[in-house]
Amino acid sequence: MDRVIYMDNNATTRVAPEVLEVMLPYFSELYGNPSSMHRFGGQVGRVVNEARQKIANLLGAQPDELIFTSCGTESDSTAILSALQSFPEKRHIVTTRVEHPAVKNLCEKLDKLSGHKHRVTQLPVNSDGTIDMQLYEDSLEDDTAIVSVMWANNETGVIFPIAEMARLAKQRGILFHTDAVQAVGKIPIDLSQVPIDFLSLSGHKLHAPKGIGVLYVRKGTPFVPFMIGGHQEHGRRGGTENVAAIVGLGKACELAQARMDIENTKVKTLRDKLENGLLNSVPRSILNGHKTMRLPNTTNISFEFVEGEAILLHLDAYGICASSGSACTSGSLEPSHVMRAMGVPFTAAHGSIRLSLSVYNTEDDVDFVLEKLPPIIAQLRKMSPFWEGEHKGSVGGASCKCSCS
Repeated sequence: MDRVIYMDNNATTRVAPEVLEVMLPYFSELYGNPSSMHRFGGQVGRVVNEARQKIANLLGAQPDELIFTSCGTESDSTAILSALQSFPEKRHIVTTRVEHPAVKNLCEKLDKLSGHKHRVTQLPVNSDGTIDMQLYEDSLEDDTAIVSVMWANNETGVIFPIAEMARLAKQRGILFHTDAVQAVGKIPIDLSQVPIDFLSLSGHKLHAPKGIGVLYVRKGTPFVPFMIGGHQEHGRRGGTENVAAIVGLGKACELAQARMDIENTKVKTLRDKLENGLLNSVPRSILNGHKTMRLPNTTNISFEFVEGEAILLHLDAYGICASSGSACTSGSLEPSHVMRAMGVPFTAAHGSIRLSLSVYNTEDDVDFVLEKLPPIIAQLRKMSPFWEGEHKGSVGGASCKCSCS
């Protein structure tokens, strides 16, 4: 493949060159165990602590409030299961219908495997992917152990009012967890100002390597470890530290803090150019998600009467990488649970694709996609009986409602 236009950054990101550079010594000459008593290992332990401080700086947290994990999924499971074990008398969980599978599937399994001992409320979302705050407030009960709501949706980029949601939970004495995997590094987060108890992040979403995550646990929050083993992470997560990845994540967080303005200016401008170009050039295309309350890098667009998988295959032929939803649910022929929860029409939900940019994308990348994607949609629609029927006014006996005239 001669050229790769990578616009699937919500699935994973490239490891930044600066991140790779700082990681390399810990695969070779600096291979000591950070828990060792000798100086050779001790110097590695100090580097782990330095990385922890850099991550804390990005989050507005204290270093000792951070626990290194293997990924965002482990962090999510740890937070939710800890809350349920800390308050066994409380059996209610509040979440949403648009959560990442790391939260959604765990909550659904808890409901089934516990013989319905645990009750799960999955809040609906509006057609633009936002939350009805009155409905949320009404869902909080005396029996609620934890609320788990993502900071920003991985498919649409829609940002939830996490500060207000956490405040309302706090007033009721309910623990609050947010999967902030998509938000960290893209929008400002200051945990010193937001009453969150748990926050999850994953390194590979912000130009660090795969296989490293963090769980933030606010000081004073009841906590039960998920990974039982040695004394690592002050006994909160057993297992020898993934030193190279931790060092890389620290550097990635340092870079993210420095590049936050670029995310919200340059990247957002490129996203808007791409989005507006597609919506204006392709008839029957629909923006999924709130227009403004979303991440600066993400757009999700439905093209009616075509299949998202077919669009991706044609884009791939040009070296363009995009997604039809979450990478963790790819392979399913069903429309994503996020599109269904938003009530996106069936004819559009199947044709939804997500384009997610990063600081490494260029205007040439956007121009190339704008050149290639509209003809792909036109070509696929020529082969679609639904599109043909819509134009002939014969779909379901309805008359043509498209803007082709």
